[in-house]
Amino acid sequence: MALYEHVFLARQDLAQAQVDALAETATKIIEENNGKVVKTETWGLRSLAYKIAKNRKAHYVLLDIDAPAGVVAELERQTAINEDVIRYMTVKVDTHEQGPSVMMRKGERDGRRGRGDREGGREGGREGGREDRPRRDADSE
Repeated sequence: MALYEHVFLARQDLAQAQVDALAETATKIIEENNGKVVKTETWGLRSLAYKIAKNRKAHYVLLDIDAPAGVVAELERQTAINEDVIRYMTVKVDTHEQGPSVMMRKGERDGRRGRGDREGGREGGREGGREDRPRRDADSE
């Protein structure tokens, strides 16, 4: 069987329980068609780069799938019908990423970076960095 990553974006006005129900529905579709969901990650409510169907934010969900190609076709057909899903994408991959995905690790990294600057990190600006030089604006040239 082939390996896939399926990401879908759910409307911003849905409760987390409804988003989890959407992920469970997708899992049922996959398992009924002899596939297997290896991992499910909910990335939370995140801002979109541009408005999609009057939504400025969306709930992001990732499913790592091990299934035949026909399962993906049925999953995408069902997802396209669902009014709560505003975008989706399925990508065939060679291997599934072990552990948390990059999106999950990004949150951990941002938390450490913010904490380090307050707890005895650098004080003031950079020493010997660009902040010592006068700033040039594009309008002044």
